[in-house]
Amino acid sequence: MTKPVDLSSLVPVLFGFAAFQQLQAASELQLFEHLTLKGPSSSDEVAAGLGLPAKSACTLLLGTTALGLTERTGDRYTTSETIRAAIDDGTWPHLRSIIDFQQRLTYRPAQEYATSLRTGKNLGLKHLPGSGHDLHTRLEEHPELENRFYRGMYSWSELSQPVLLHQVDYSKVATVLAVGVGDAVSAIALARTHPHLKITVLDLEGPLELARDNVEAAGLSDQIDVMAGDMFAEPMPQGYDLVLFAHQLVIRSPEQNLTLLRRAFEALCPGGRVVVFNAFADDDGTGPLYAALDNVYFTVLPFEESRIYPWRDHEEWLAASGFVDITRIHSEGWTPHGVIEGRKPDG
Repeated sequence: MTKPVDLSSLVPVLFGFAAFQQLQAASELQLFEHLTLKGPSSSDEVAAGLGLPAKSACTLLLGTTALGLTERTGDRYTTSETIRAAIDDGTWPHLRSIIDFQQRLTYRPAQEYATSLRTGKNLGLKHLPGSGHDLHTRLEEHPELENRFYRGMYSWSELSQPVLLHQVDYSKVATVLAVGVGDAVSAIALARTHPHLKITVLDLEGPLELARDNVEAAGLSDQIDVMAGDMFAEPMPQGYDLVLFAHQLVIRSPEQNLTLLRRAFEALCPGGRVVVFNAFADDDGTGPLYAALDNVYFTVLPFEESRIYPWRDHEEWLAASGFVDITRIHSEGWTPHGVIEGRKPDG
């Protein structure tokens, strides 16, 4: 008799949509906050505390416990060590924003993944009515979703940008050109962390409305200047020590990225550096898992060209643009974000 094939390893993938809904429901219903505040609780106590029918509390707690999000001892439940640590160190509110981002913006468009792969087009946009050909122009027609988008982006930046803020050397940098910054979150964080920097934010006029508001609200108008310009239609302003691309090359084609890096080369002073900050895929094509799964979003929504590229692709673009001393800086955190930088030769 042939031994049955063991498909148990496929369960987390086969029911991945349901696993996320368990996490999303726990976040929306504030299960983890309740358990943190009240301490070990029975299912009935959770039901009463969250205003749920007893059956619903049992169903939710079965899901979160099986997934390792909560733990059960006897008849009482607590948050898992990972969730508890995220709550204690302030990470959990950012995770909640990202969960909301995934639920409200990404979940339905992700159904178009296979078709988007087949056609090479970001067909998830069909779930977001509008006339634009990319996510950002569509969101301009949906202010509530646009707000959720930027909240999610802010949280992703907060979790991933320590590598940009603390692992890059800015000691000999005075002026920075931050290109395509959207809401200016990375520029603001950079200015706060390194107050000696003078930063110019360059983007199209539309995105800059939010950038200006954020810079003013942060009280950094003296340190951050905002400049309207089309990075593809005209040369970048020149004379900078450092050009920063934060989360930009993942939404462009290789040809567009080469164009941007060549323009950055011209914008830099001799000896100046370009810094690329975004998520990276491994060169051997095996991971990391975060990047592999996040590529579903990049395939179905932002731009047709969007993709998390391997480190080596960035190295090739930098070298082809004239940069030397190309360096990888891997994040010390849990996300696949990092920095790759290159230097414009002296003279």
